[in-house]
Amino acid sequence: MGITVGFDLDMTLIDPRPGMVAAMDALAEESGLALDGEHFAANLGPPLDAVLRGFEAPEERIPELVARFRALYPGIVVPSTVALPGAAAALDAVRAAGGSTIVVTGKYGPNAALHLEALGFEVDTLVGELWSTEKAAALIEHGASVYVGDHLGDVRGALAADAVPVGVTTGPCERAELVDAGARVVFDSLEEFPGWFAENFHPAPAG
Repeated sequence: MGITVGFDLDMTLIDPRPGMVAAMDALAEESGLALDGEHFAANLGPPLDAVLRGFEAPEERIPELVARFRALYPGIVVPSTVALPGAAAALDAVRAAGGSTIVVTGKYGPNAALHLEALGFEVDTLVGELWSTEKAAALIEHGASVYVGDHLGDVRGALAADAVPVGVTTGPCERAELVDAGARVVFDSLEEFPGWFAENFHPAPAG
């Protein structure tokens, strides 16, 4: 049985920032609240309810705001989202070695699935609505030995699962931050992943 590798979604496999700006700004206009789409998109990672609290949204309105954002999402964010460089090749490298892939994301699962479908990403498992060390539960359950992400929370999740933490600087965190948090290796993009993976993990024997 091959190795299982986990990946974060936003700013690791995909770049949804233009749509995230538009969706949050649409929510701001509808709700009359001071929600900042640009700031939100530049700091993707934390759960939506935490983001809304950071914008000082009234606590009693957060459930309705989350529901509305999720409803706006498929029509605004998914069509404008692109794959990050090397994302498809990274997933393919794991599969070619006889391994399996799991995406563990803080994003609402059904919307995450729309991205995977739209971009033609084939993964074995998708788990949504887990952030930082919460991700460890899914990584442990599915036996992930490696977890790749762009955020300090991803490194913490990998460490909590005793998985190799791999960082990528395509998101909001700098290389030094990821290393200081415990990342074993940090890439400028996922284009570097297949070579590293081939050097460190041998393909499963045929048959």
